[in-house]
Amino acid sequence: MKILVPVKRVVDYNVKVRVKSDGTGVDIANVKMSMNPFDEIAVEEAVRLKEKGFATEVIAVSCGVTQCQETLRTAMAIGADRAILVETNQELQPLAVAKLLKALVDKEQPGLIILGKQAIDDDCNQTGQMLAALAELPQATFASKVEVVDGKAQVTREIDGGLEILSIAMPAVITTDLRLNEPRYVTLPNIMKAKKKQLDIFKPEDWGVDVSPRITTLKVSEPPKRSAGIKVPDVATLVDKLKNVSKVIS
Repeated sequence: MKILVPVKRVVDYNVKVRVKSDGTGVDIANVKMSMNPFDEIAVEEAVRLKEKGFATEVIAVSCGVTQCQETLRTAMAIGADRAILVETNQELQPLAVAKLLKALVDKEQPGLIILGKQAIDDDCNQTGQMLAALAELPQATFASKVEVVDGKAQVTREIDGGLEILSIAMPAVITTDLRLNEPRYVTLPNIMKAKKKQLDIFKPEDWGVDVSPRITTLKVSEPPKRSAGIKVPDVATLVDKLKNVSKVIS
């Protein structure tokens, strides 16, 4: 069984992002980039399933600019066997990525597609669900535990009321939550081995996929800075402030 793991190159989670002065987006010039943390968890889970004997090959895939090769090399250093880059300078929105992944699913015929539940840059939480719909595959989102039992994927997922266990036929799409696992430390020998692993590069046109943006971002702005708190002498004053100044109660 093959496992396909999409990974995204994002601004490192330790970096404080800055909005461009013209409000057109986030400034990523000279900013440290890394693999989306949820996708890193997905790679780790795929490698663990391979180590348990449930998979024969783990394929990492990324869609984006040339520098995404660095992210794919990181995935191969964690344990992915080979990688595929769909290279484009076009802004990729979730639907476009899902269409590209659908073309890859048709080509590679994986038994599982494991990806992060969301990216930390746009927080869309859409790609996995869109891919499942396009490929007509069962899905289990927000996974905190994944097992293969009797040829089916048994997924424990986190919901508002607690935990829910799903048993889904494979092939299937699984999106990972934070508590699924803790990714391993990438060692230098594995980083060196990753440089020799196969990395194929394609273009969206190779599969006839239109990746034109469907949504236009009008403006990006930073959240307003919090004002200093004040002390109130009594409950009546507090209620008055909440009702007439903050307007959080009526």
